[in-house]
Amino acid sequence: MVRIEPPCDVSQISPWDHHADVVVAGLGVAGAGAALEAHRSGATVLVIERTSGGGGASANSEGIFYLGGGTSMQRECGYEDTPENMYRFMRASTTTSDDAALRLFCDQAAAHFDWLEAQGIRFERKAFVGKAVAVRTGEGLLTTGNEKVWPFKEAAAPVPRGHQAFTTPERKGGVTAMRALTDTVEREGIDVRWDTRVVGLVTEGERVVGLVAETDGRRIAIEARGGVVLATGSFNLNPEMTAANLPVISAHGTPLGIDTNDGVGVLLGTSVGGSTSGMNGHIATASLYPPSSLLKGIVVNNRGERFVPEDAYHGRLAYFVEQQPDHAAYLVVDEANFGYPEKGSHRLVDVFEDVTTLEATVGLPPGSVQSTLDRYNAGAETGQDTEFHKAAEWVEPLHPPLAVFDISITSSDYHYIALGGLATDHDGRVLDQRRQPIPGLYAAGACAAHLPQNGGEYASGMSLGPGSFFGRRAGEHAASSAAR
Repeated sequence: MVRIEPPCDVSQISPWDHHADVVVAGLGVAGAGAALEAHRSGATVLVIERTSGGGGASANSEGIFYLGGGTSMQRECGYEDTPENMYRFMRASTTTSDDAALRLFCDQAAAHFDWLEAQGIRFERKAFVGKAVAVRTGEGLLTTGNEKVWPFKEAAAPVPRGHQAFTTPERKGGVTAMRALTDTVEREGIDVRWDTRVVGLVTEGERVVGLVAETDGRRIAIEARGGVVLATGSFNLNPEMTAANLPVISAHGTPLGIDTNDGVGVLLGTSVGGSTSGMNGHIATASLYPPSSLLKGIVVNNRGERFVPEDAYHGRLAYFVEQQPDHAAYLVVDEANFGYPEKGSHRLVDVFEDVTTLEATVGLPPGSVQSTLDRYNAGAETGQDTEFHKAAEWVEPLHPPLAVFDISITSSDYHYIALGGLATDHDGRVLDQRRQPIPGLYAAGACAAHLPQNGGEYASGMSLGPGSFFGRRAGEHAASSAAR
C-alpha cells in the first residue's frame, strides 16, 4: 500500500528545509526533460529521486521515441513526413480529446528529436524495414505502430516514426538514452537528492507551493516557488489501482515497469483535487511476430470469426483480443508459414489435418472456421483481404494442415503498461475536476494520461516521445511561474 499524506497547509511548515524555484519528483525521461528546461530557463531546480540512481522505468524500456513530422532521421533514411501528415495519422488513430496537445506534439516533434540528440542520445541513421516489436541490431528508425494498417493507411501516408536510441544485443536503447540524459543533468550542475521519497504536497489556498519528503529516516519540507513537477511513473505495480482500473489484464497479465511504478504521482495529484483521465486504458503486448510469417495466418475469436487485421501493431491486436467473448482468440496458420511466436508464450494447441477436427478440438462452433476460411481464401486468391484489408504482403490462401495457437488473454503471458493518469493541459499543468489548472502543480510522463487512450491507439514510443516532450514543457512553464 502506498502511503500518501493529506496535503499540508503552508502555515504548518516552519521553516522550509530546502528551497527551489522548481522541484521535480522523479528522474526518468520526463523528469530529466523537466529539470533541464527549467534550469535552462534560469530557475533553481531541485530533483528528488526515490532510488539511488536516475533512469526510472524509461531505462528499462527499448528506448523508442515516437516522433515524426520530418525528423532529420526520417529524411536521412529516405522518408518524407510532415507535421500535418503525422497529425492526420494520430488524429485518426487516437481518441484523445486534447486536440491542442496532439497538434502541438506533431508540430514540434521534429525539433524535439533534435533536442534529444543534442543531449547526447545516439540514434543510428539506419532504418529497419521489417516487422518487429523492437530491434537489437542497431537500426535507429522503425515502423512501430499502425501506420500501414487499415483504416489508418488511408488517412495519412505511412511513414516510420519509431526512433530507437542506440542498442546492442546486450544493451537496451532505454539504458543508453537515460544515461545520456542523466549525464547531461549532472554536467549542468542540477541538484539531485537521491533516496528521497515524496509523501505529501504543501498548499497555500489552492496553490501547490512545495512538498514533504522523507530521506535518511527524516522528514523534510521543500519549497517550490514556481511549481512541483510530478514525474514519478505509472501505477502498474500498484495492485489496488490496477485491480480497480484494469481488472481483466491485471488478473491475467504481468505488469511492465519497476517497483517505484506504484501510482504515487496520481495519488499525490488527486490529493489536492487533481482529476484523472483514461484510467482504464492500457497497452498489452504478447506479439505474434516475430516470425513475421505468422501474420499470413488469421486470428479468430471463440465464435470462429475474424475481428482485426492480423498485421496490426501488437498492442492493437491485444486490445481487440481483450474485447472478444471470454477474452479468447486463436491464431490459425498453415504449414507453409508455420513458426513458433518468439514473444508472449502463446501455446500451440495442435496441428489439424482438417477444419472439422480443428473446430471440435478447440471448441469452436461447427462450420464457423470453415466459413471464415472460405471468405478469406476467396479474396486471398487475388491477394486481397476483403474484410479487414490486411496488407497484400501478408495475404495468402490458407489450407490444411493448419496449426492453432491459443492467444487468449487468459492463457498467454500478456505484459502491460497503464496509459491513464493525471489529466494535464499542453503545458503539463494538472487539471482539477472543473478542468482548470491547479496552480503550482504539473505532471508529465507515465503519471500523466497518455495521448493514446488504449492499446488499440498506441504505438511503441508513445510513452517516451510525448513524455519527454511534455516534461520539457512542464519544466519551462514552472520556471516561468517562478519568475513572475
